[in-house]
Amino acid sequence: MNTRRTKIVATLGPATDDVQVLDGLIVAGIDCARVNFSHGTAADQKRRVEQVRARAAALGRDVGVLADLQGPKIRVEKFRDGPVELVDGKSFVLDASLGPDDGTIDAVGITYKDLPSDVQPQDILLLNDGLIALTVDRVDGPRIHTVVLSGGELSNGKGINRQGGGLSAGALTEKDRADIKTAAMLGCDYVAVSFPRTAADIEEARTLLNEAGSKAGIVAKIERAVAVVNIEEITRAADVVMIARGDLGVEIGDAELPGVQKNIVHLARELNTACITATQMMESMVANPVPTRAEVLDVANAVMDGTDAVMLSAETASGRYPVKAVQAMARVCEGAERQRMTQRSSHRIDQAFVRTDEAVAMATMYTANHLGVRAILALTESGSTALWMSRIRSGIPIYALTRHEATRRRVTLYRGVYPVAFDVVDTHPARVTANAIDKLLEIGAVADGDRVIITKGELSGIAGGTNSLKIMRVGDHRLTET
Repeated sequence: MNTRRTKIVATLGPATDDVQVLDGLIVAGIDCARVNFSHGTAADQKRRVEQVRARAAALGRDVGVLADLQGPKIRVEKFRDGPVELVDGKSFVLDASLGPDDGTIDAVGITYKDLPSDVQPQDILLLNDGLIALTVDRVDGPRIHTVVLSGGELSNGKGINRQGGGLSAGALTEKDRADIKTAAMLGCDYVAVSFPRTAADIEEARTLLNEAGSKAGIVAKIERAVAVVNIEEITRAADVVMIARGDLGVEIGDAELPGVQKNIVHLARELNTACITATQMMESMVANPVPTRAEVLDVANAVMDGTDAVMLSAETASGRYPVKAVQAMARVCEGAERQRMTQRSSHRIDQAFVRTDEAVAMATMYTANHLGVRAILALTESGSTALWMSRIRSGIPIYALTRHEATRRRVTLYRGVYPVAFDVVDTHPARVTANAIDKLLEIGAVADGDRVIITKGELSGIAGGTNSLKIMRVGDHRLTET
């Protein structure tokens, strides 16, 4: 059984539509599949979700599904005669009144029609992930007159950011609201909100999901400067934060990005929120079969910082080597996890606990890290106990034993947590511990003589009911339940 602690999120796309490739990703160890709602139709999303569900089941794996909403499109429109070359010092106009296909060397339309009211002279606008920089000269109604600071080739649909942030576009568009309903209908495990500014954006998405009949977790994509300012309230409101380093790096600047990333990972762990580190982690593997050493170090550093998951985007969605990208990422994660710093924690050592199940989770990890335990068995309904345990740095695997398929897919993003199907309700109360250990023996996770810790509730099948911790030695469980 795979015991890599850091989870891998892989983006589905044209390169993964082949069943053999998708099977290769699952076997290589993806934990969660990202479906990018910025591309394709609802039918495309449905086909990909159903396909990954079917193949994961066939291969005996629980794989979560993350629906990534497009968010506000702040992009240039299309050029009439193909890409243009912007030259330093020349004038260029971003024109909200121009037709969507009428771009020229002098001007281009924009998808976000309120952009002229969001900018003022001397603002710096960054296009195509910051490769092109324009300074605003003046705003004339719907037209933003700029001067090219740093030129280059500009093609259809490239993104626009304002240096330092400050664009007022809302996080959820009408398309996003429709896509939330689609994600709920497809039973997606997580829904990612693009460009949130405050906790209110996360709460709105959760309300819409609940109204659509979904209990999916909310992923807050941190990609605006204002989101960094409001990071604590956003992290508290979300189930997961994603450090989306593309747009975020453009808005706050490359020099600020490393420190912000580390702070967000640390804060997420403090607030019992999962964390995904994303964007260009192994970008060179879109075209090459091996990562660069810089990419290896990037992934390893995120792991050693304590991120729950690392994400592949174009590397798997459209790259030439999607399976090799997952294999390479898995190797790097495992290597980083062998470092001592990933296995020791002082998390919440001086804090009080409000809930009994949370206190049991923390006591379990303290005991496990000091006793020499082979595995932790968390009998759980919602997955909360396993989440709390996963906040503690440790080299000890946490097995989330649950009867709920949705919970098993939910915990696929929690660092060091592995889902195991186990129906506590159909088990005689006197046999719960013995049967749980037998289940881990069956999957090869433990062996006779191993010491394990089991957490459970006295009332089986009740969410939030974990109230006991038991230390057992495998083998002895056949003799007694006391």
